Amino acid sequence: MTYRVVHWGTGNVGTHALAGIIDDPRLELVGVKVSGSAKEGRDAGELAGLEIRTGVTATTDATALLALRPDCVVYTAMADNRLVEALEDLRTILSAGIDIVASAPVFLQYPWGVLPADMLAPIEEAAATGGASLFVNGIDPGFANDLLPLALAGTCRRVDQIRCLEILDYATYDNAAVMFDIMGFGKPLDETPMLLQPGVLSLAWGSVVRQLAAGLGVELDAVTETHERIPAPADLEIAAGTVAAGTTAAMRFEVRGMVGDRAVTVLEHITRLRADLAPEWKQPAQEGGNYRVEITGEPNYAVDLCLSSENGDHNHAGLVATAMRVVNAIPAVVDAAPGIRTTLDLPLVTGPGRPGGR
Repeated sequence: MTYRVVHWGTGNVGTHALAGIIDDPRLELVGVKVSGSAKEGRDAGELAGLEIRTGVTATTDATALLALRPDCVVYTAMADNRLVEALEDLRTILSAGIDIVASAPVFLQYPWGVLPADMLAPIEEAAATGGASLFVNGIDPGFANDLLPLALAGTCRRVDQIRCLEILDYATYDNAAVMFDIMGFGKPLDETPMLLQPGVLSLAWGSVVRQLAAGLGVELDAVTETHERIPAPADLEIAAGTVAAGTTAAMRFEVRGMVGDRAVTVLEHITRLRADLAPEWKQPAQEGGNYRVEITGEPNYAVDLCLSSENGDHNHAGLVATAMRVVNAIPAVVDAAPGIRTTLDLPLVTGPGRPGGR
């Protein structure tokens, strides 16, 4: 079966998703949605960084794209700084009876107990009205802290705690809005960025600890969060710009799913802009960083997931992984029952098997 697909958003993740759609013989690209005139009218192959031209050109006209009645929309538009607009995009697409795989908003990975009812209900109602399904995933939140740890837990006699870590150097992550405005790198330590406002970490990654708990059959009593930051010892030049000495250059945070006073499911991020910062924090298994799953139980596990690519560094590889996690899920999501679907609902999603492809 061939699935007709509209791609929505051609930023850091979206360009890789678009290339994956074009490459996949199971998928037929029928439209591309862009946000501004600079990309309008350009061929999808060009926007994906490929040498081929598809004959499908980008448009800002969302209504025209939905009128094409695709089987699925691949939604990779930026959502962190436009949540209201992103949720309205999803509601509109679902109401039109079109399935969605998406990289954001990340709290929709597993929104129950995370998202306020007045934000969640319109999405669920739209899915029911349109008879459509929605799957939000990636590498983190996503594969590295849902499918991978739960697969490991499936070999345990007892699980006391699952801890999922991202230990990464973000110096090469080229997105100033995310790095400076959202995460607060390059900002004074007495200034609280968007990400560290009370409750935001639990909104963004509460889906992780709650889905892990659901996979274990555990009911959480609470979700808590904690964070710490350290300053740059000197001016740092990173891909997104300049981080001045004395401003935020490394960050560590945890989101904890609690049963009583015990942390049962934990999401921990350690983010540095230089490898030698905060040496007392956990160190990566490879240069640049990796994802890690630690299970305390019987047996114990410590598994490092090390991403790399012949086309870039660990950050590049993570963007590709995020994109392809959702693109490869298209057949399963189209076949799924209407509603918000999670990794707990879908069958095993595998790669399309195109050896020697781009």
